[in-house]
Amino acid sequence: MDHRLPQEYVDLQRTVAAFARDVVAPVIATHYEEHTFPYEIVKQMGDLGLFGLPFPEEYGGMGGDYFALCLALEELARVDSSVAITLEAAVSLGAMPIYRYGTEEQKRTWLPRLVSGEALGAFGLTEPGGGTDAGAARTTARLDGDEWVINGTKAFITNSGTDITAFVAVLAITGEDDGPAGRKELSTIIVPSGTPGLIVSQPYSKVGWNASDTHELGFVDCRVPAANLLGERGKGYAQFLRTLDEGRVAIAALSVGLAQGCIDESVRYLHERHAFGKPLSAYQSLDFMVADMEVRAHTARLAYYDAGARMLAGEPFKKEAAIAKLHSSDAAVTNARWATQIFGGYGFMNDYPVARFWRDSKVLEIGEGTNEVQRMLIARELGLG
Repeated sequence: MDHRLPQEYVDLQRTVAAFARDVVAPVIATHYEEHTFPYEIVKQMGDLGLFGLPFPEEYGGMGGDYFALCLALEELARVDSSVAITLEAAVSLGAMPIYRYGTEEQKRTWLPRLVSGEALGAFGLTEPGGGTDAGAARTTARLDGDEWVINGTKAFITNSGTDITAFVAVLAITGEDDGPAGRKELSTIIVPSGTPGLIVSQPYSKVGWNASDTHELGFVDCRVPAANLLGERGKGYAQFLRTLDEGRVAIAALSVGLAQGCIDESVRYLHERHAFGKPLSAYQSLDFMVADMEVRAHTARLAYYDAGARMLAGEPFKKEAAIAKLHSSDAAVTNARWATQIFGGYGFMNDYPVARFWRDSKVLEIGEGTNEVQRMLIARELGLG
């Protein structure tokens, strides 16, 4: 099997790599330390077409595919993960559910602004008491005439409180099914920003991803039209499962980018830094560390390429997505720790990108399903559990 990329993918990689180097790198450290959202970078990503990569031209997209998005995420994350996760969440969690499950009217209403980067969408899944267990959702939505009335709380919601956030799609309990177990009926409802009863809390104080936007959301008798139902009533859980499967491939790509960024910075540092009269690159112990880091990034990249190829071919890819996410996030965390060690005391200083990589890496083992969940999914696909 030939894993080399077609030329159009290579051209995309080069374009995004240049953007990350020339536009993101010079300013992102300031945004990171000041905890400010990089609106100017987001606008330029929109101008470049990154938010529209996997969407048809009829909605203003670039006519590409989801794997193209993953390649862009990898290149961005080699420089900064806050920018990469802003793009990932905006496309995978914000725009993609509208494109995949929305009515034609909903698509025409929301997609042109989302795929241009003019607006961001958010997906309200996680709750303070539920975490990974989406089936434990407590947020409710009941029909009152021709309106949904929503009450509840969502936690850790990316892109939910920016000046350009257009809506949050909320997973909520809309009833119980007709089965003997009386399971929760979960549906997804679009809540536009500024809707009365939608409460956006202050930004979280986070360990990493400090230039990305993350909030807790409250819903207090929040009313939206019944037509804001996204997809079929009662199909919200199935929608979210497919969304997460694809999202895991994207997070794997982002993780590979961070792992590779650690290598880039370490190689540069080993050539520039001298100790005991020699460049650090002359010390085999350090060279071997970087060689092992490269092995991790390379094998993780192959894992997400494989999951992405299966996804694009319409084949089952749940297990492969879980493998890619698990292995890539482990590689990112380990490479970030090793890069910090290679830099020594400078690795503990925020003046150097590896400190940012170290802070950003841990959440990759948590978001889009913890790594424990990935192991559970892999075991189930093997017929265990």
